[in-house]
Amino acid sequence: MFLCAITNIFSQTVYELNLKKDFFLGALSLGISITPFFVNNKPDNIPVNLNKNDINGFDRPLMFSYKKYMDLVSDNSAYALALLPIIAVIPNIKEKNTLLTYLVMYSEALLFTYGTAFTLKNAVIRYRPYMYFDGIHDGKRKDYYKSFPSGAASFSFLGASFLSAAFSREFPESKMKLPVIIGSYSLALTVASLRIASGAHFLTDVLTSAAISSLYGWLIPSFHLRNNNEKLTIIPAVNGIIFSISI
Repeated sequence: MFLCAITNIFSQTVYELNLKKDFFLGALSLGISITPFFVNNKPDNIPVNLNKNDINGFDRPLMFSYKKYMDLVSDNSAYALALLPIIAVIPNIKEKNTLLTYLVMYSEALLFTYGTAFTLKNAVIRYRPYMYFDGIHDGKRKDYYKSFPSGAASFSFLGASFLSAAFSREFPESKMKLPVIIGSYSLALTVASLRIASGAHFLTDVLTSAAISSLYGWLIPSFHLRNNNEKLTIIPAVNGIIFSISI
């Protein structure tokens, strides 16, 4: 019923590709996405007798021991939620180049999110909450110290934020706009909550992931709005990047 409802809202997509802009964004996102492969900070020794009191007061109340089924469900669900933006494409799927436009936009957002989140994950040594209860579990010897930030939460909130941004701009008058935004973020929050409850992450891990992916999920589509060249421009320069915004 939901898909039938939104397919009746057919309209021309508000997004478009720009060769120069997307070449720059594509190259930058690709560069950031490979950064994690060059960062690999590891602890010298496997810690023993970690003390929960060493954790900050904000994170400490939501620390849990390891729960394998929650870990597996939330981790795998994140990949499914990463496909949420498909919903925004369906209503104007018949329009020429819509699929390509969304594919390019989402690829850029995904690469930026992956590169940022996993560079931090590989650079920052933070033991997962379950380490403060019962130590390393089977199959966890490669990432027991990679708690910050949450990769699963990053992908979940990217799907939610990208869908919310795209759908609200494509169909600003649609009655489905608010349900789509609330529904997508509720699913992302569910995954994030399960990541915490499974003992795999701290609250600040998932909050950081939500901030990173939501930024890219809303920002990248903004760069592709039609007739937006005079409002938001990205200009590569020798000493950095120039952002030109006209209001």
